[in-house]
Amino acid sequence: MTHPQLLALSPILIVSATSVIVMLAIAIKRHHALVASLSMAGLALALASTAAVWHGAAAPRAMTVLLIIDPFACLYMAMILIAALAATALSHTYLERYQGYREEMYLLLLLSTVGGMVMVASRHFASFFVGLELLSMPIYGMAAYLVKERRSLEAGMKYLVLSAVASAFIVFGMALIYSRTGTLVFGDIGAKLEQISGGGSIVMLGAALLLIGLGFKLSLAPFHLWTPDVYEGAPAPVTSFLATASKIAVFALLLRYLIETHATRYPALVDTLSMLAILSIVVGNVLALQQSNLKRLLAYSAIAHFGYMLVALIASGPLASEAVGIYLLTYMITTLAAFGVITLVSSPLNHEAQALCDYRGLFWRHPGLAAILTLALLSLAGVPLTPGFLGKFYVLGAGVDKRLWLLLGAIVAGSAVGLYFYLRAVIQLYLHPAPVTAPAPSTEAFAPAPHWARDAGGGVLIALLLLMLALGVYPSPFIKLAHGAGIEPQPPTPPLTADRG
Repeated sequence: MTHPQLLALSPILIVSATSVIVMLAIAIKRHHALVASLSMAGLALALASTAAVWHGAAAPRAMTVLLIIDPFACLYMAMILIAALAATALSHTYLERYQGYREEMYLLLLLSTVGGMVMVASRHFASFFVGLELLSMPIYGMAAYLVKERRSLEAGMKYLVLSAVASAFIVFGMALIYSRTGTLVFGDIGAKLEQISGGGSIVMLGAALLLIGLGFKLSLAPFHLWTPDVYEGAPAPVTSFLATASKIAVFALLLRYLIETHATRYPALVDTLSMLAILSIVVGNVLALQQSNLKRLLAYSAIAHFGYMLVALIASGPLASEAVGIYLLTYMITTLAAFGVITLVSSPLNHEAQALCDYRGLFWRHPGLAAILTLALLSLAGVPLTPGFLGKFYVLGAGVDKRLWLLLGAIVAGSAVGLYFYLRAVIQLYLHPAPVTAPAPSTEAFAPAPHWARDAGGGVLIALLLLMLALGVYPSPFIKLAHGAGIEPQPPTPPLTADRG
């Protein structure tokens, strides 16, 4: 491997090396603060390396037939690293009160981050599947990390079983596509499909199985049933990582696959994606109306948001790719901020602040946290001058450009419904606290100290607040980043004997 290739792979290599260093540190001597600091330092260094690679990557750089490092991969690797860095800082704050082994959480998080970075740089089914499993398997343990909590164990088991089923669908779909095209490279699949005359039904069946598996990973309806239970049962920092980094990795890979295979030229696939988008928007928003649990509300909200993003995916074209990048960036920042507040007012001991009534009067106890959560919820609702408005504006623009009127109507109707349940949650923050008539666990027992902003988790929340304000008021730099990270279909690779096994 040449020196430029090693430099291009440096973000993935740095995170991989950090996971090994953390493993050795745990084996030598357990020290929570040291392990957390090593993890954050490695992720920060990888983020700086990603920025350097992005700046120097004027043209895509192929890393064998499996991976490609281009501005598209750099953008989504940066998003994953930011989400992982935030989740690491929040985990440090959250686990300070945990009576048990705490250091393995950071090792699992680093390994999952490597898997997500491999996915966004994949252009081959082999690297896609390896990255997907490396992303998913550590999350099983992270979701069930609070082993003494029944809900946490239940969340880990549900995600394990259903994720294994989804992976089986994905592998079977890959096998069917390979049986007709004879290649596992994304760019070559589209070229081979143009040449073959028969077997189109087998390829479509393979694409359908692939879409079912990815639909589970993205929580698209009707493959969403695991989402609210896992979001509710997993520790709050783990939920923040699952809701952002893992979803970004899968959606970025799906976008690359559809563009490089020119899959949107097939009407059957476009119709299927349209039905999934509408169903996700309807199911996510309607079921969120019935929730009195903030984590479950955010889970159903995520289902609707990825339905909105599917509209940009269906529209295809340069504007659609830019819209997906902007929407994922705004969704990541606001979701991390929302779960960050949940983390700081929760405890792993015996109570997580999940019910909306737990947040009643938060403004009167911790106005800073209430302000951050308010801005995050309004952004998810798409209120103007928030990051969420920018994301929805670009998705609507991509839909108007392709005249997808039915899908645009679903977005508008879903946003109107979403505004109601987001405002219902916001109102709870500013009501006067209800009088306590009986001793019961409450957020007061576990609320952060007045100096919460000095903690690692509090520092992350302040940084997220500044990012939300910048995206809402002055989004031009972020738009330029998304515009410069467009993806171009790669030419077919020369025939290689290794491609057939």
